[in-house]
Amino acid sequence: MRFDILTIFPDFFTSVFSHGVLRRAIAQGQVSVACHDLRDFTHDRHRTVDDRPFGGGEGMVLKPEPITEALESLGLAAKGSRDPQPEAVVLLSAQGMKFTQRVARDLARMERLVLICGRYEGVDERVNELHCDLELSIGDYVLSGGELGAAVIVDATMRLLPGVLGNEASSAFESFGPTHEELHGQFSQEAGAPPLSMHGAGGLLDYPHYTRPAEFRGLAVPDVLAGGNHDQIRRWRRERALEKTLRNRPDLLEAAELSDEDRRFLRQLQKG
Repeated sequence: MRFDILTIFPDFFTSVFSHGVLRRAIAQGQVSVACHDLRDFTHDRHRTVDDRPFGGGEGMVLKPEPITEALESLGLAAKGSRDPQPEAVVLLSAQGMKFTQRVARDLARMERLVLICGRYEGVDERVNELHCDLELSIGDYVLSGGELGAAVIVDATMRLLPGVLGNEASSAFESFGPTHEELHGQFSQEAGAPPLSMHGAGGLLDYPHYTRPAEFRGLAVPDVLAGGNHDQIRRWRRERALEKTLRNRPDLLEAAELSDEDRRFLRQLQKG
């Protein structure tokens, strides 16, 4: 299995991949890992990878151009035009679906996994729309970047690959292992194979972020963010946060701070 990691801190992974089971798996050729510096895909003398967010707010947002060029250098077209093959592009994000052992088992079926490490306030949402098959979070907390999450996903996924742990049954009989039905249907058939600013979020996931350029690969920044009406921007962001939470982490809505207007909007989404 091959892992490609897109990051602005490739040296972060030097130690992570030099120890333990992962080091052995790489040395034995069972796994290959390559780190790609996003700054190598910039075209200005400052090697700029981020810019200010449309609509205002704190922090900076990773630009779409370097990430897209990095993906294209790896032979990855936009997801709508990619040939069907056992690979996935994953965005590491605090707004993603929770990474679990079940997700790790699904990813372990792939031949290639490309991990995009977010930074700052996040990644321009068009990267997600154009390229990413999954948006994943490793937990309900915010990290400085996606590098730690990428290391977690590589480790959790590669140890499910046949032969990596030595004892073929190790990954099947441990915490968060497969169900009895999955064991019967998969493990018994293949020896050792794993079975199948406006940041007052009130318990919700964050809203999508955009930065320059205003139009990229046929996708434009939503008009409301460039219009300068802060009340409209605030409401748009709240609705997108509600929409993303309902889609990715509906369990969070039970404890979220919701207004009557929020509840009406959620009922409309659920009806539609």
